[in-house]
Amino acid sequence: MTLLRIKHLNIVLQPVIMSSEELLSVDYEVFGRVQGVFFRKYTQSEGKKLGLVGWVRNTDAGTVQGQLQGPASKVQQMQQWLQTTGSPQSRIAKAEFSNERPIDKLDFKDFRVAR
Repeated sequence: MTLLRIKHLNIVLQPVIMSSEELLSVDYEVFGRVQGVFFRKYTQSEGKKLGLVGWVRNTDAGTVQGQLQGPASKVQQMQQWLQTTGSPQSRIAKAEFSNERPIDKLDFKDFRVAR
């Protein structure tokens, strides 16, 4: 009988995310009754629910602006949400999107409310 002994076997397994969907980054600004109605909180919550990263903040002009990053289909879902849904008490007049571009990696770790 032959005994085979292995002293040290170090295997490191790295999770690999395989997705053929490209990552997108897009800036946004939402107009209407979007301040004082928990719009930022709901935006953060919806972004996290969709697995997006980025930020949202109020502006001095009475709008809400921010940036979204993530898989293209999820970014598009969030754009639709920003145009039509928002927080329950908000009244969205319009949402504008700019600087939409493909990215190689995410610039943020989470979705935050900026102050």
